[in-house]
Amino acid sequence: MKEVFTVGVVGYGFASQTFHVPLIQATEGFELRAVVSSDMSKVQTDLPDVDVERKAQALFARQDIDLVVIPTPNDTHFPLAKAALTAGKHVVLDKPFTVTASEARMLKHHADDAERLLSVFHNRRWDSDFLTLRELLEDGSLGRVVNVESRFDRFRPEVRDRWREQAKPGGGIWYDLGPHLLDQARELFGMPRSILLDLGTRRDNAQVDDDFLALLDYDGMRVSLQASALVAEPTPRFAVHGTQGSYVKYGLDSQEARLKAGEMPSPQWGVDDYDGTLTLSGQGAEPEVRTHPTLPGDYLAYYQGIVAALRGQAEPPVTVDEAMEVMVLIEAGLDSYRQGRWVRLKEGGTHRRTGSVSKG
Repeated sequence: MKEVFTVGVVGYGFASQTFHVPLIQATEGFELRAVVSSDMSKVQTDLPDVDVERKAQALFARQDIDLVVIPTPNDTHFPLAKAALTAGKHVVLDKPFTVTASEARMLKHHADDAERLLSVFHNRRWDSDFLTLRELLEDGSLGRVVNVESRFDRFRPEVRDRWREQAKPGGGIWYDLGPHLLDQARELFGMPRSILLDLGTRRDNAQVDDDFLALLDYDGMRVSLQASALVAEPTPRFAVHGTQGSYVKYGLDSQEARLKAGEMPSPQWGVDDYDGTLTLSGQGAEPEVRTHPTLPGDYLAYYQGIVAALRGQAEPPVTVDEAMEVMVLIEAGLDSYRQGRWVRLKEGGTHRRTGSVSKG
C-alpha cells in the first residue's frame, strides 16, 4: 500500500491558495510536489520547496505526480480534467463539477476507462452548521421536517474584475454558491421531486446573476435555497422547522476565514463562533428554547477521505454520481428559470437520507 501520494495543483489563484494548498499540506499521506502558474515568483515565495510548471500539460506529463487538483475557472474544468485523466492521473476538481451535465457524464466515462479516481471538492459538507443540522435530523429532534431555509448571503456591492462575475460559461452566483447549497440539500434529503429557480442581477454594472432563490419540492416538505451579494444584515444560515420544533442558526462556518488568515488545521480547528437555537415543543404549554452547541467543522476530512480512497480503503468522500446529481439540479434550475415554471426531476422527491425526514 502506497504511503505517500504526490500532488500537483493547476493554478494558484484564490481557491488554490485559500483551500486546496493548505489542506493538502496538512493531510498526512500527501506531498505537494508541483503547482502550475504563470507567476513563478509568487508560488516560490509561498512554497519554496514546490516545483512550478508554466503549463498544465507539463504537469500532466510528469511521472512523479499521482493526483492532480484543478481549482480553475469553471469552464476549464472539463478539458483540464479530461487531459489529466488521459495522462493517467487521479483528479480532484473544485466545485462545480463541470459547466454542463453532459460534460460531467463524459468525465465519468473517462475516469472509468482510465481506472482513476475522480472526485469534486464539495467541502461544505464539512461545515460546522451542516454537520450539526445533519445530527439533529438523524436523531429526530425536530420530528418530521416540513420546511428548510438555507441561505448563503454576502454584502459585496462592488462588482469585482474576476471570472466568477463575468459573462462566460460557469459564471454567476448560481454556479458559485448554488453547488454548495444544492449539494447540502441532496445530502440531507436526496433528490427533490421538482425545482423552481429565480435568478437576479441586482448590483450596478453586474454582468451575471448575483442573487438567486431556488425552491426544492419534496413530498410533504419544501426546501428554500437563497444567496445574494447584496445582504448587509445577517440572515439565518439555516432555519429548519418540523413537527416537534425548530432549529435556527446564524453565522457562517469559520474555516474559510481562518484559512484566509493563514491558519492551518489544529486541535481547535473548525470550532464555530456561533451556536444555534433549538426550540422544542416539550411537555408543557410553552415551548422549550435553548442554545444548541455547534459541532466543529472539518474541511480536512475531504482530503483525508481522498487518501483513504486512493489506498482502496473507502469510497471517495464525494463520489462522481453525487457530483453529477448536483449538475442535474443546476441544469434543471436553469431550465426552470428560462421557462418560468417548476421543472420536475425524474425519480425525485421520495428518497430520504435521514429517518427524521421520511414521508409523513
